[in-house]
Amino acid sequence: MTAVAEASASPRSGRGHRRPLLQSERAQGLALISPTLLYALVLLVAPIAVVITYSFWSQDYLTVDRTFTLDQYRIALTEPIYRDLLLRSLWVSLLVSFFTVSLAYPIAYYISFHGGRHKSLWLFLITIPFWTSYLLRVMSWKVILGYNGVLNSGLMGLGIIDEPSTALLYNTSAVVITLTHAWAAFAILPIFVSLEKVDRTLVEAAKDLGDGPIRSFLRVTLPLSLPGVISAILIVMIPTVGDYVTPKLVGGKDGVMIATAIETQFKRGANWPLGAALSVITMIVVTLMAASIVLIIRQAGRRIR
Repeated sequence: MTAVAEASASPRSGRGHRRPLLQSERAQGLALISPTLLYALVLLVAPIAVVITYSFWSQDYLTVDRTFTLDQYRIALTEPIYRDLLLRSLWVSLLVSFFTVSLAYPIAYYISFHGGRHKSLWLFLITIPFWTSYLLRVMSWKVILGYNGVLNSGLMGLGIIDEPSTALLYNTSAVVITLTHAWAAFAILPIFVSLEKVDRTLVEAAKDLGDGPIRSFLRVTLPLSLPGVISAILIVMIPTVGDYVTPKLVGGKDGVMIATAIETQFKRGANWPLGAALSVITMIVVTLMAASIVLIIRQAGRRIR
């Protein structure tokens, strides 16, 4: 009886000892992620919550009325200037994403499939522009596209134009060109990583089955690299919608974007609730646009296959 009792009690005791162990492992896991979670809450969630809260208030000069209201959203959605600036910002971000990915994909493809043992060198060269300040790179494009800049001087030297052109700077095109250059590396790297994961034997199998280079690329390489393309589009598109420095330096009055209006309301306009409402609307619209683009690209990838 004693042996049987001890044998029947031993599993219970084992289970009893395991429970504190699991609890300690869970506690250790929570302790490991708590600094990151706290960081995210303090620096990401809390500011967004403050902005959303402000967007439901109203402000008269320096007096803030904390009564719940939707007036700021009504103004932000009905005023033509804010609607036009938001549409222009979305259009610029789409153009920048398209041109950036279109230029980045061939570069990433060459490095991945033809870089050989020099892949690390190519990636190192791509990151060199990031050794300098973002502001300095934007200012360099202002010098290149300026009235007496490098591009105008080159065109005059070739006899293509007789006098410097003022159409190169302080417009939407200058903003698109500058942002495309500034975000090129951010598009190349995720596409390169995605191309590196493509199984080369699948490409060889497609060629053995009679597909040419273009057909094998469209049926095998491109669909398998779409996750990198989607990542590149999102990485480029989302920040460019809210870019403030580039439109201010090279955009002029024709290149103003929604971030400039938000900055004006928070600073010179002293209307934080309206600026917060514009920020919330921009975040919602960008989220919906990004989700739509992801769905469209995924559906297109399935049809290609």
